[in-house]
This record gives sequence, C-alpha cells and structure tokens, in this order.
Amino acid sequence: MKLNQHLKDWKQIVSQRFPNLSLPQISGLATWSFGMVMTQSSSLTRVSTLIAKINQEKENTVRQRLKEWYKEGTAKARKGNKRVSLEVAECFALLLKWVLDLLPQETQELAIALDATSNGQNFTVLSINILYRGSGILVAWKIVKGTEKGSWKPYWKELLSSLKELVPSNYQVIVAADRGLYADWLFQEIVNLGWHPFLRINHQGQYQIPDSSDPNPLATVVPSTGMSWSGQVTCFKTNPIDCTLLARWDEGYADPWLVLTDLTPNEANVCWYGFPSWIECSYRDVKSDGWQWQRTRLRNPERAERQWLAMAVALLWAITLGGEQEAQSHEEFISDSEQSTSMIPIRQLSCFLNGLLTILARLLMGLPIAFGLLFPLPFNHPSHSFISDSS
Repeated sequence: MKLNQHLKDWKQIVSQRFPNLSLPQISGLATWSFGMVMTQSSSLTRVSTLIAKINQEKENTVRQRLKEWYKEGTAKARKGNKRVSLEVAECFALLLKWVLDLLPQETQELAIALDATSNGQNFTVLSINILYRGSGILVAWKIVKGTEKGSWKPYWKELLSSLKELVPSNYQVIVAADRGLYADWLFQEIVNLGWHPFLRINHQGQYQIPDSSDPNPLATVVPSTGMSWSGQVTCFKTNPIDCTLLARWDEGYADPWLVLTDLTPNEANVCWYGFPSWIECSYRDVKSDGWQWQRTRLRNPERAERQWLAMAVALLWAITLGGEQEAQSHEEFISDSEQSTSMIPIRQLSCFLNGLLTILARLLMGLPIAFGLLFPLPFNHPSHSFISDSS
C-alpha cells in the first residue's frame, strides 16, 4: 500500500491531537474523517472505495479495516492483545482542548448547547456542542437506542463531567438547552461546573418575585408579542429554583422565550438564546449537507459513537477553514464598503459548507492539507442580528 500524501498529512495532524490512541486507531480515525470530507458521506462503501482508489488497495481490504476500527475489541478479527476497543469518552476532553487551542488568546466567552436528535427509531444522540458562527462543533455525545427507556440524567452528567475543568476559569461560559431538556438538577449541575445555565422552559407553571406574597403564572410574563422582561425570581412551585428569568416574545414566534439563568438581569441577554438554533445547522452538517448519517446502516450504539468521533473531527476541519473564510470576507466587506464594524455580510453558505469547498479548492490547486483557526464573535456583537443561515 502506498499511502496518499494528502491522507498521510491529515493522519499526522490527527495523531498530534489524540496521543492516547494506538497507531491503528489513529489510522482508522484519520482515514474515516478524511474519507468523509472527500466523499461528503459516512457510508462505509463510499469511503472505502475512495480510499482504495487513492491508496491503490483492494476495496474489500480497506472496507474490512474501516469496519474493524469501529468494532468492539471482542468482535475484531485480529487476534492477541491488540484487540482493544476505541474508548470514545476518553477523546472528549481532547476534542474540547483542540477547539480551545484554536481560539484567540484574548477569548473569554464560550457558548455551549446541549441537545438531542434522533435517527428514526434506531438511535437517539445526546450531544454537547460548542456554538460558533452559525454552526455547532461536536465535543461530546452519547448514543442510545431509539427505543431505550429510562432517564437521560446519568448520560448528561457523565458528558458534562468529561469536560470539567478544561475551560479556563476566566471564561464566561453559557450552556443552553431547549425546553425538552430542562431540569432543576441540570441547572445546578451546570452551576457546579462554574458555568452559567441558559435553559428555556415552557410557559406552564408559576414564578414569584422576591418580597411578593403571590405567585404569578409564567404565561403572563410577556403576554403579547413585542414585549420583554427580566428579573430575579423563584420559579416553579414543585422543585422551586432561585434564578433570573429572562422573557421575550418577538414577532413571528408562536411562543415567547422564557429562559432561566444564574446570571443577574444586568449580566444576561435573552437574545443569547438564539445561539442554540445553530444546532439545527450542525445536524444538517452531520446529515443532509454533509455526512448523510440519516442513511447509516449501523444499529449498534457503541459503534455509532465511534463513527461520530470521525464525523466530529471531519466537522471541525471543515468549520475551521470555513470560519476563516467568513472572517476574512467580513474584514474585506468592512474595508471595501467603509461600513461600521457592527455590520457583516449575509451568510450565503454555512461555515461547514464553505470549509468543504475550501478543502476541495486547495486540493485542486495542488496545495497541502491545511487546518484553520477559530474566530468567534463576542456574545453581544451586533452582527449576530444580520447573519442569515442559509445553505
């Protein structure tokens, strides 16, 4: 086998970031993630066919090697002490560190989202994502069978614990989650990490303002569109929680945003809850716009989790390059138009798709494999209001 030079260069980049993995595990992770980017698919057949062609190997040989990579150790064909399983959870901290290392030194803000997505009745994926320029960067996940019953609480606690103490203490970290994930224990778990919950709740229930004798229905906080309110309250009669309630109801939305946080009303901005909508863009990256994971034939959650590691690495590669292009375009727009720096051109392509095109263009121009940096915008940057997330 003669390893393709681009794949060899990519393998070197991946190996530097995952020193805990064995050489076969590094090789499999690099091959899978490289093949996904080049084929825009997580299909075993497509990826193995491409790799076989560029390495001048037999397709079945490559296919078997890629299957072995995501199998558990006891199911591998190879004999001896090398039959070990790739422990995905041990890679989460390394993924987060990789993301943090790509940020500018002056960075002191980080937006994180917790969310769940499903693949029909096959899987439910619980994921933690770093929010960046309209995209979500995967850093930790748990995959369970779609029909599995029981609480997700142990999974979320384990995922959050895997990232504990990695983010610098001077960062302001907000952790957002949609209404279906709200729980009082999750609020407290995030606070215990030194981060700030930003959890949306339903408008059923009650809240009480300090020194007030009577509770008020949550449905009355902002009774009509165009209204907003914030204040420190005790929320809910059952499992009450002392927090700040942020409320806003904009035109075009069926319901108001009701968000609970531990930040004071002067520190928090309810508009920050718009960041988690970027997760939907991330799911398009994993599915229809990118790796086509909605078509996966995998049915084993542990094997799917390993494949998601390759998808996360490939996703990060594309988003860094696409984000660089977007940041550069913003600077050129400001320079050419002499507009205020609060303006930004409308996003025509997601950072992910822009990054895929950048990778392809570099290869067609004969340039070497490159990995980008991250250039986040401040939480309160006015340009967030101008960005449109179309693909």
